[in-house]
Amino acid sequence: MANTSNQYDVVTAYQTSLNDSELSTPVAIFKALTDFVRHSTDIYAAPTMSEFMQTLEKAAQSIRQESQGTSKEKPKNQHKATIAILAGVDLFMRFVTRNSHDFSVKFTKLKKKKKKKLSEEAGSFEDFKENLLSRASLILEKASCAREKAAAIGAQFINDNAVVLVQGYSRVIMSVLYHAADIQHKRFKVYVTEGRPNSDGIQAVAALRKAGIPCRAVLDSAVGYIMDKVDMVFVGAEGVVENGGIVNKIGTFQISLVAKALGKPVYAVAESYKFVRVYPLNQYDIPSETPEIVTFTSRRRKSFSTIADAETVEDLALSNPSVDYTPPQYITLLLTDLGVLTPSGVSDELIKLYV
Repeated sequence: MANTSNQYDVVTAYQTSLNDSELSTPVAIFKALTDFVRHSTDIYAAPTMSEFMQTLEKAAQSIRQESQGTSKEKPKNQHKATIAILAGVDLFMRFVTRNSHDFSVKFTKLKKKKKKKLSEEAGSFEDFKENLLSRASLILEKASCAREKAAAIGAQFINDNAVVLVQGYSRVIMSVLYHAADIQHKRFKVYVTEGRPNSDGIQAVAALRKAGIPCRAVLDSAVGYIMDKVDMVFVGAEGVVENGGIVNKIGTFQISLVAKALGKPVYAVAESYKFVRVYPLNQYDIPSETPEIVTFTSRRRKSFSTIADAETVEDLALSNPSVDYTPPQYITLLLTDLGVLTPSGVSDELIKLYV
């Protein structure tokens, strides 16, 4: 296999993958790291499994560090990206670890048979790399179908003439609504929260209206007011944590609290590649930078010409979190490409993935 470059830039590859608006962060990371294995000369200079894993870990770390950079061009959804990047790196390293175990077992069997030229056998290290790339392609193909599978399952929970509340813009939730309307031919109405600070709920409303689905945008602060009119709540997830809770766009927790108080079911729809081995104990225990909102900083800010300039939307976006953690007791069911799960079933699925 020919190498296409001496120094393969995995961070640039990851950022390029994100240009595809339909590609989620974990899948973009998996694809970038797979291409790193395929093209990087560093990988081919690693003659042992230990060095191979160290090289991969360095590549994964460079992606983590890029997401935590302090440059002025850091994305506004920085906090949102952290859990998704963790899920993507976790997914790829778990995949490599499982395949390296299979390689080690095969290597041991060949050693016992005392083959003369191990490099000629399927268990050779070069063959392991080739096999890894082959399996990675299958994983990526499977991941590309995960959203539609989860959407098909989620759409089953929308009833005719139902009123649904969704949180901002979520690709998987939009797929659920499209599937229910276009494939299952159900009639329903949708309330969409505005989704501050980036107001992506407005984008969702425009897309739903274009698809012919009756919908209205509501203020984030009007969730309590509108909840009595709602039959069910659908939310996406940036990450599904070990206890069955979810990390998602800021505001998801308070929506779930109101829904729980008023007896409305909350369905979280997520692809299985967003499952991540994290066990947060509270809002400040999720893998994210702690924003200034919880520190009550006393340092002087720059002088402002008017009071209105003191807190702009951009200031608020940077000083407030973009994700929150919703504990499992506020989630009715998790609707995934693996099927319908109770929150307690997430840990069982993680065990299957890691054992």
